[in-house]
Amino acid sequence: MISEVLVVDPRVDPEPPGWREFHRRWRLHAVWDYELLRLEAWTARNPPVLIVIRDSGKVVAGLSVLVCRPWREPRYAPAPRRQGRWPTIRGPVWAEVYQPWLSGFPGIVFDPGLDTAVREEVVRLAERELVRRFGFALLGVLYRALDRELAGIVGGRRRLTREVDSVSVLANVFSSPDDWFAALSKSRRSSLRRQRKELESSTDLLIHGGAGRRDLDGAQVARLINRHRAERGKAPLDTRSPLSGAYFETFLRRPDVHTLTYHDDEGRLLAVNTMLDHPDSVIKQHWAALSEAEGGRKHLFFDSYQRAVRHLVSRGAGELSAGRQPHEVKRSLGFGTRPIFGVAVPRPVVGR
Repeated sequence: MISEVLVVDPRVDPEPPGWREFHRRWRLHAVWDYELLRLEAWTARNPPVLIVIRDSGKVVAGLSVLVCRPWREPRYAPAPRRQGRWPTIRGPVWAEVYQPWLSGFPGIVFDPGLDTAVREEVVRLAERELVRRFGFALLGVLYRALDRELAGIVGGRRRLTREVDSVSVLANVFSSPDDWFAALSKSRRSSLRRQRKELESSTDLLIHGGAGRRDLDGAQVARLINRHRAERGKAPLDTRSPLSGAYFETFLRRPDVHTLTYHDDEGRLLAVNTMLDHPDSVIKQHWAALSEAEGGRKHLFFDSYQRAVRHLVSRGAGELSAGRQPHEVKRSLGFGTRPIFGVAVPRPVVGR
């Protein structure tokens, strides 16, 4: 029996009791850490809030929800109200249940012991709380990046469910990185060998990877990643905001975040890749690199994949998840695809 639905604004509200234990016990990825949610929220145009569900005082589920406003509004969200109160919202909003920095993973996490009926109850209770908070201003709820099972739980009558994309996943069926390499096509093996040889012969390229990096400047990493995202072009429905240097200062120092960097011999950051460590699913997360015209180097993208696979195998995790496009390139590296779904819930159906 669900006993409490708590909505917290990470910018002003303290970490909900029991959330840290829930995060630890069910081995959530790093981006669910409350301090990271706080740092993300302060500079976000559509800041995330956290909905925490309790059963007899015990946290059993959490939802990351972006409260989104029309594009004509100013860049930043309204200032937070005092602790325990929702920010004042003027005009229409919609809610996205979404973990924006986990490509292909949902913005809902459950205690694995919850059965399907209770999970459905959690979803509807969270939606009713959004209705209570926003009233007629709430246009609806959009669930992003659901797997097939969760789409069935969230979906229902008068809810629009669609397969929207797929995520690239490499199942770890290898006893060594050589097994992975041997499974690739002859042409791909040849190109990877040639690229590795070129990089190893470079005397002015410094490659370093590891967890809990304290040697990196968070602002420098943020600039490269945010610039890379901007240059690729923003998708029409992308409601994410750039991440701050303060966010990366904390994020990169975590023991469950592995960061691979490429510098030239003058200390200039040429490329960076972050990877979220996890015993079940390692996630190849942020990637950014300078173009060759700006002094960047060839082959770093593929080198990062070879290193990620080596980590996967040594870690013994179940899979390596590498986000969405370009699927064709990732297929050539042995990745398969897993469908992801979106569910749109119009206002009259929310909570029903």
